[in-house]
Amino acid sequence: EVMIPLTATVQEMEIMRERTEKVLKEVEEETGAHVHTLIGTMIEVPRAAVNAGPIAATAEFFSFGTNDLTQMTWGFSRDDVEGAFFSRYIELGIFGVSPFETIDRDGVGRLVDIAVREGKQARPDIELGVCGEHGGDPDSVHFFHEVGLDYVSCSPFRVPIARLEASRAALAAEGSASR
Repeated sequence: EVMIPLTATVQEMEIMRERTEKVLKEVEEETGAHVHTLIGTMIEVPRAAVNAGPIAATAEFFSFGTNDLTQMTWGFSRDDVEGAFFSRYIELGIFGVSPFETIDRDGVGRLVDIAVREGKQARPDIELGVCGEHGGDPDSVHFFHEVGLDYVSCSPFRVPIARLEASRAALAAEGSASR
């Protein structure tokens, strides 16, 4: 797979897809080996999330970069706020938990949900996933299952948690579907 980062417009995706296909064709001509690869994008800019339909017409997959999407949605850098004021915001109840630990369902999660729905409407076979630490957070994994993501990716030490929670989310969905 070739993943184009920080896509914000369909035009960027179209240009980058065209350039990537040109390079793949050059590799094929040079080596004689056919190279089939999916070309997609990282959805980490709020604008891309709310314009996912047109982008999906060119992208074969979306990988939600929730760390950057969280920073851009909230308008602050994780590095800046964690040492400066974030613990105080949690003490005051402004945040129940850090949006960098568990997906902010009302803001960032809503953007993911919009992008999933619009992406699937434009390209029903689009592959959808998430990469970043949210992929290993139990509550976030359940949310990603609910909105229809195909996979989660996270750092190696969180893989067992991600696998367990993905199984639990699938079983919970089966249980509620059979009722």
